Amino acid sequence: MRIRDAGGTVAEAAGRLIVVVLFEGVDLLDVTGPPEVFSLALRETDEAAGYEVVLAARTLDPVTTSAGVRVLPDRTFAEVAAGAVDTLIVPGAVEIDAERRVRPLVDPELVDWVKVLAARTHRVTSVCVGAHLLAAAGLLDGKRATTHWSTAPQLAADHPAVEVDADPIFIREGNVWTGAGISACLDLSLALIADDLGEAVALRVARQLVMYLKRPSGQSQFSVPLEQVSTTRRIEDLRHHILRHVSEPLTVADLAAYAHVSDRHLTRLFKTELGTTPHAYIESVRVEKARHELESSDATLERVASACGFGTVDTLVRAFRRRVGTTPTEYRRRFRVPQAL
Repeated sequence: MRIRDAGGTVAEAAGRLIVVVLFEGVDLLDVTGPPEVFSLALRETDEAAGYEVVLAARTLDPVTTSAGVRVLPDRTFAEVAAGAVDTLIVPGAVEIDAERRVRPLVDPELVDWVKVLAARTHRVTSVCVGAHLLAAAGLLDGKRATTHWSTAPQLAADHPAVEVDADPIFIREGNVWTGAGISACLDLSLALIADDLGEAVALRVARQLVMYLKRPSGQSQFSVPLEQVSTTRRIEDLRHHILRHVSEPLTVADLAAYAHVSDRHLTRLFKTELGTTPHAYIESVRVEKARHELESSDATLERVASACGFGTVDTLVRAFRRRVGTTPTEYRRRFRVPQAL
């Protein structure tokens, strides 16, 4: 793939040079998503000095992505390193081992090139497991960073100097930005556009992408049902019981009585199966339901709080700030999906 102008040749106009790192086995969407977003930004602004997006690799030979699609680089790493770069985007790649475990690919030679290019770059970013490449290059030491949730434990284990937070869609630490799993490359690109051209332009681009929302950096990568998986029938039954009665007062004693176990044993079950306490799990389910209500209805915060078992708006707001990193009002403003007429 080449980013071409109307005449069919690679654009060389002055502006913000965005370089996407390309290598064998790279995730395709990590490579193609950001250029699409930045191209729409050019359509939505009248600024003469816009974005120039190029794909860079070791050589100009075609690169085969994880999806089997072959992509053609625009420049070599050496050519890019000869000048200045506004934004470096480092995608990722993974392999699946015999036990079906996901492992990020970290090529030492590629890491060396990332170090070289980062030294010439105003803003360094990673998409998905590309954070492992930035970490290996020493660019995340002493910083908070995110990556795909499936490889976050490995990132933390391999790089103790990095504060790994697997929950946010993206994290900004000075001039280093890290994005979460695969499709979060769109959110990260929108955030970069907002940083450059303002929130209004980023929101117009989001509409062009038919994205109902531009997710704030604090929004979780995944929801409660996906995040926590139980293996025993008793806990699974309790989870369904909580969902059915989420608007009602739910205490440890109530749940223990329902499961015919002691309060202490119930707490141990939750810790063992879900890695959390009954109280924390109930709160996460209530927040998840509140998110759905805020996205899909015009109900007042009082009604949302009551329907989700929070009792008061103040309790709802505190839980929302803890779990989502924003207020219910701000969340609704960003995520409310208009109903069809």
